[in-house]
Amino acid sequence: MEHVVKWKAIRDQAIIVTGSTIYIPQSIYQPYTEADRVRYIEKADLKEPIIFKTAHPDQWGIPLDDALKAKMKDLVDKDDNMFENCGPSVSIRLQWPGYRAWTKQIPTMDFKSPKGPITRAKLAKNIANCVKRFIEEKEKERMEMEADRRWRVGTRYIRMDDLILVSLHHISKGSWQPQLRLRTALGDIQLRRLQTPAPPST
Repeated sequence: MEHVVKWKAIRDQAIIVTGSTIYIPQSIYQPYTEADRVRYIEKADLKEPIIFKTAHPDQWGIPLDDALKAKMKDLVDKDDNMFENCGPSVSIRLQWPGYRAWTKQIPTMDFKSPKGPITRAKLAKNIANCVKRFIEEKEKERMEMEADRRWRVGTRYIRMDDLILVSLHHISKGSWQPQLRLRTALGDIQLRRLQTPAPPST
């Protein structure tokens, strides 16, 4: 399917100057039943991926930390409107390895005066808030039995400041999924785990 091809192609197309070339190995969300897959994917008008390009240096991706703090001066086309004619909200989905699928709705409109679609900068901040919420929730949960522990999230593991938002993909009707790459090398994240004392158990 075309949206799957575009998801995989980002890794080859992305211009990377800072951070690593390692992406979070998410599976691509799809509805549970065959009927829903036909209705929400095959018969849906899936839009092109939204790319988050930055200047100084020129590359694909904005650190989630910067997006969260609205430090967007280097985000290219940051005032472009997103999600025009997409309904009042969309679901942001994460299929993070080792954890149950996670979703959160975000508004497609900015309710400032005059009301209008959210901008690329506002969208980046909203996605950053979603990932922050995901990490806060999943830090308290155990990973799945067979999970690769390298992808564990939390204060001593993968955190917000380790992640770069590269793109956002329309993967089914009303659902979008971000491509995230590591800003910090996996080896350095593993070292942090060894060096940081575990919080006292309550």
